Amino acid sequence: MASSSSARYVGAVDQGTTSSRFMVFDHGGNEVVKYQLEHTQIMPRPGWVEHDPVEIWERTSSVIQSGLRQAGLSADDLVALGITNQRETAVVWNRKTGRPYYNAIVWQDTRTDRLATALDRDERGQTIRRKAGLPPATYFSGGKIQWILENVDGVREAAENGDAIFGNTDSWLVWNLTGGPRGGVHVTDVTNASRTMLMNLETLDWDDELLEIFSVPRSMLPEIKPSSCSEGYGSTTAEGPLGGEVRLTGILGDQQAAMVGQVCFEAGEAKNTYGTGNFMLLNTGTELVRSEAGLLTTVCYRFDDQPPVYALEGSIAVTGSAVQWLRDQLGIISGASQSESLAASVEDSGGCYFVPAFSGLFAPYWRSDARGAIVGLSRYNTNAHIARATLEAICYQSRDVAEAMSKDSGVAVDVLKVDGGITANKLCMQLQADILGVPVSKPVVAETTALGAAYAAGLAVGFWSGTDELRENWNEGDRWEPTWSQEQREDGYTGWKKAVERTLNWVDVD
Repeated sequence: MASSSSARYVGAVDQGTTSSRFMVFDHGGNEVVKYQLEHTQIMPRPGWVEHDPVEIWERTSSVIQSGLRQAGLSADDLVALGITNQRETAVVWNRKTGRPYYNAIVWQDTRTDRLATALDRDERGQTIRRKAGLPPATYFSGGKIQWILENVDGVREAAENGDAIFGNTDSWLVWNLTGGPRGGVHVTDVTNASRTMLMNLETLDWDDELLEIFSVPRSMLPEIKPSSCSEGYGSTTAEGPLGGEVRLTGILGDQQAAMVGQVCFEAGEAKNTYGTGNFMLLNTGTELVRSEAGLLTTVCYRFDDQPPVYALEGSIAVTGSAVQWLRDQLGIISGASQSESLAASVEDSGGCYFVPAFSGLFAPYWRSDARGAIVGLSRYNTNAHIARATLEAICYQSRDVAEAMSKDSGVAVDVLKVDGGITANKLCMQLQADILGVPVSKPVVAETTALGAAYAAGLAVGFWSGTDELRENWNEGDRWEPTWSQEQREDGYTGWKKAVERTLNWVDVD
């Protein structure tokens, strides 16, 4: 427990792709405070996406301090702290100095496309699929670690002698929060470990054969722990941003955290998170379902010493970032909210489709040779049609994943729980209901990712008695019912599939 018996809240750090935020929740799962800061997106070459790990740690420290100050709280008010994070974003740093050897290589980065393609051509690709539940792809951490080991001077040697260590951003933050070079704890949880291509889904441990494929020394890797851990991972320090000791007891990759925040604890329950990309997950229970339809098999969560719960996941690289592209690169909107009003000024997309394959296509296609395309244009089309096609692209990509989930699991999604920034766009959510043909449901508390990390941390210390109590906290805020006819839905989807075909074989990755 925290150092005071008055502790009555749970804290959560949500370290995301574009920003870091700190939130505090009460026993009812209600938001007490939220403080958020963006960090720099570094793009040194086409297809390369990096973050500065030092900036991420500094921004995380700032949001914790500012959030506590804003709410008039201290470490003594927090019973536990949870962390959720952008997954697959790889950091390699020196355990003695705390200095990163290189920028964090972000999950969207495609510099390892040749490596992934080579792995996919021989039996190593099948080994990765069988053991890790993942296709060989630029998305995951394993190839990023290998790239740093092979391309940054001195790192291979430092890794061999135990100085260079790796983590996704959860490990980087936990290490810094618990003391950094002065005794920082080097851990991760099963959900983050399951996104590296290095962990065996059955043993929940690093796998020697997978480590050999990527030439990654085991000594670099963090210890794998449950997502909700009653013994804790360690405690924050008085010198750190919380200014006191708080037990760290929850870690979840961001999409798994959203599953917990959306209380998707039963097999067959699904949610879709709309952020920089889209991530749809389907709880498959304690059964490890291997995908035949282009999805990922991943760990959904593991609470303490209970059996792990697995999920099928469809990861879509570009959704919210396509709206940012309209704003930042094309300049046809001044802010994300304007995409709704502009798109609503026309009845449909005027026959045009936008496939935002900026980083290739993720699930269910897994094509790193694809690139973005706007097709079906005529003189009739305006910027409003392109804005509407952008919103439709978010929804069509989600339908691609929902169809694959139905094939793999035999379960059709009957209601889609949604969360994330784009859910504020009511037109986009109506389009999602229309394109999928099922109701779309949004909870009152939209910050389900941070909430899930708080739930994992609070469950570990008995702040919440169990998942039944968490279910009682969930309340629907908005609901959208389908309005399109079946014919309209299928015609639109047929056009989308044709548009996707036009994006393939654009980049030579041989």
